[in-house]
Amino acid sequence: MVPEIPAVRAVKMPYVKEVTKRAPRNRTLTILEDERGPLLQQTISLDSVATIDNLRDKLIHQDLFSCLEFLPENFVDLMIIDPPYNLSKKFAGSKFSKTTAKEYEKWLESWLPKLKKCLRSNASIYVCCDWQSSKSMQNVLEKYFIVRNRITWEREKGRGAKANWKNSSEDIWYCTVSNDYYFDVEAVKLKRKVIAPYRDLSGQPKDWQETKSGNYRRTHPSNLWTDISIPFWSMPENTDHPTQKPEKLIAKLILASSKPGEFIFDPFLGSGTTCVVAKKLKRYYSGIEQEPEYCQMAVKRLNNIAADSSIQGYHDGCFWERNSLVEQKKR
Repeated sequence: MVPEIPAVRAVKMPYVKEVTKRAPRNRTLTILEDERGPLLQQTISLDSVATIDNLRDKLIHQDLFSCLEFLPENFVDLMIIDPPYNLSKKFAGSKFSKTTAKEYEKWLESWLPKLKKCLRSNASIYVCCDWQSSKSMQNVLEKYFIVRNRITWEREKGRGAKANWKNSSEDIWYCTVSNDYYFDVEAVKLKRKVIAPYRDLSGQPKDWQETKSGNYRRTHPSNLWTDISIPFWSMPENTDHPTQKPEKLIAKLILASSKPGEFIFDPFLGSGTTCVVAKKLKRYYSGIEQEPEYCQMAVKRLNNIAADSSIQGYHDGCFWERNSLVEQKKR
């Protein structure tokens, strides 16, 4: 969802969707022309104060600023926010230009405090950004929330730079509304292969598990994530959204900071990853997205869960290291 705010100089562009031709093995989500209308009909818009029941498991096709005042209070257990970064970027029919750090902070201030009313007193919030906007994000978040950590995750994609280090990481700020919050460390432990297994004096494995398919240890999650794969053409979760977040990444946030049956909300929904993962993990969900193309992607992805509810990299209740699919299938 990309709100039109002068601070980030959003310009609405004439937009014509090109018909994408896929290679035979390309599994990227495709929206057919005759699907577009019916998919959008499955979204809602707000023109008066909504209730939790109005929003539960619904996608809001609307500009964030046109519906902020209609969002109910105290209904969100976990909010995941992936706003436009302070970069020059095109999103469907909108074009953004990079601005100053101060102007970007003003833009953040124009909507972030207003979303706080939606959070329950024990809610958590995760906010995505890149390294250039991370300082601005921290400055604003510290005014309204308790900042608990900054996660840095590796993006293995990216162009090389001749006169600088290749940018291969992004940040996620982890905050809570209060000191009363939920965090389930057991749900987000990472399953790693043990290369040099150590045994105690009785010959039993120490802090690892011996199985027929190999030796593994479930390790505590850190704030440095190197096990995430960016969606690409052979993955069924892939879409044409330019900044789509991986389902595995969002699954970690949801499992760590919410319980089944709780409410997950994303005010910059994009292609729908937050809601898709929330549904797969048995949470209620809602999100806001103004671009019709991205709403269509999100709805179709949600509808496709009936046929496939798997999450790449998450199997048998564990998160696995990147490129360990063979080990996962042996389980």
